[in-house]
Amino acid sequence: MIYLVITAVVGVSDDVVTSAAGQLTGAEAPRRLSDCAVEIGFRGALPEIAPVAGLDFNFVPKANRRKKLLIADMDSTIIPVECIDELADFAGLKDKVSEITERAMLGELDFESAIDERVLLLAGLDEQALLQCYEERISLNPGARVLVQTMNGLGAMTALVSGGFTYFTNKVAVEAGFQMNRANILEIENAALTGKVRRPILGREAKLESLNALCAERGIMAQDVIAVGDGANDLMMIEAAGMGVAYHAKPALKSAADVVLDHSDLTALLALQGIAEADYLS
Repeated sequence: MIYLVITAVVGVSDDVVTSAAGQLTGAEAPRRLSDCAVEIGFRGALPEIAPVAGLDFNFVPKANRRKKLLIADMDSTIIPVECIDELADFAGLKDKVSEITERAMLGELDFESAIDERVLLLAGLDEQALLQCYEERISLNPGARVLVQTMNGLGAMTALVSGGFTYFTNKVAVEAGFQMNRANILEIENAALTGKVRRPILGREAKLESLNALCAERGIMAQDVIAVGDGANDLMMIEAAGMGVAYHAKPALKSAADVVLDHSDLTALLALQGIAEADYLS
């Protein structure tokens, strides 16, 4: 059994569902999970579903569909911005830093070198800028808290693993409800950034290591994991997870992911697992 899962931000119409079901061999009756999510089980070959503006169509196998571990990137995934770019704005360097960030997310630059280069530009920035940045620039993406709290409530482990900085992940993890978080540590001396990041740098390999370590700790397999991210730094954990989700992502990640979400909010990760809105927690 395979499920076609249709998700969107603005809603999935009955007409779209009827049309999609007609393209499936051996389709079961559609099941509406929410106004913005519908699943259709079927047993035939995977069809080529014609794209519909504003909708995401993804195929998910029935086997091992409900996951036991959520591991998520933070910047541009759980939150809508890149923290280092916003922090750079307080130093008047946002354009320069954002260009490096974009190239790193596309996989054009080595992540460790890119983070060193960007943080060095912030040397001397008052540490109060960190708090101001968080309070003025950082918020959760739509559906983030519902996703995390619902998975917590269903007994899953939830982990925020970021190539960003612990100053922000510590706060975002609490706000969203993640059970644990990992990120890089900015060095601060005399109430100012030194321009250095404490070693080791948490990059794509470390994200995969976190996934594997959490699986071992909980006695589960990589197939029991749903991982979500948006950039090249997330590539290894997305490839390893039983369900790797590219969320509003760069091309390099989309091509490697099991699921691509361009138009949906983060509650779509619940729909992909067959979890209906009636079971959402917040």
